Amino acid sequence: RRKQHCLLKEPAKEMKLKLVKSLWGMEGTLAENVRRIAEAGYVAIEAQVPAPDQLPEFVGLLRQHNLEFVAMVITDGKTPADHFTSFRAKIEKARSLEPLQITVHGGKDWWPYELQKEFFAEALEVEQQIGLPVNHETHRGRPMFTPSATARLLREFPELYINADFSHFANVCESLLEDQAKDMALCIARARHLHGRIGHEEGPQVNDPRAPEWSAQIAAHFGWWDEIVRVRLKAGAEIFTFNPEFGPPNYMPTLPHTRQPMADLWEICLWVARRFETRYCEVTAQQNR
Repeated sequence: RRKQHCLLKEPAKEMKLKLVKSLWGMEGTLAENVRRIAEAGYVAIEAQVPAPDQLPEFVGLLRQHNLEFVAMVITDGKTPADHFTSFRAKIEKARSLEPLQITVHGGKDWWPYELQKEFFAEALEVEQQIGLPVNHETHRGRPMFTPSATARLLREFPELYINADFSHFANVCESLLEDQAKDMALCIARARHLHGRIGHEEGPQVNDPRAPEWSAQIAAHFGWWDEIVRVRLKAGAEIFTFNPEFGPPNYMPTLPHTRQPMADLWEICLWVARRFETRYCEVTAQQNR
């Protein structure tokens, strides 16, 4: 398995990078996908808890390939009560697998602020009870869908942490957020996990981040990610988790009529992971000089 090599000279404190891969969009059998992830050098898989009939195979494959698990909890339902109920039930299922941490898509963007506060207050109580890091994803359709909406909740709850997927912010705000520095600084300060998708002003995912026409968007996202790494280093974090979470169609743009993806999803994720790994080593080296 490929190992990370950061050329640090006696670092004051090492923060270990853990590259995480989502199963989202992967083709093939579960066994094939897990093996491919492990062989590429990822150290964890991020996914929702599998269905009961698939769970034994999933757990066995994680153990076989020495991979950790980052659990995804996605609340759903027609009413707020449904979301609260599904949150509690899915957290318990995730907890039983002893994940490294939990990523939550929770609630809805249309909820009144008082209801949002009720949801996140309960989420913090649950996090304290289970003793596992719970990170709430910044995502369209959820309460944390813009920098300002997220920052408002973070100011309300000083112990609340996020999974930063700032591609959604760029899309929803139709900008690279140059005019929202104060709120972005707070979001960066509370980020404890990263979904490394590169979005743009008109969509949550560029067609191919290797293409030169996306240089401004790449620079913006990597700038935010670099700063998150610096903040976590200063906080004395022991690990840093990064998932290059690009998605399949319809996240991935396709050619008209044929619906053929415009780029290879696996290769894009790997390219972003490798580039982030290099930047991570550079940032940590600078911080420890």
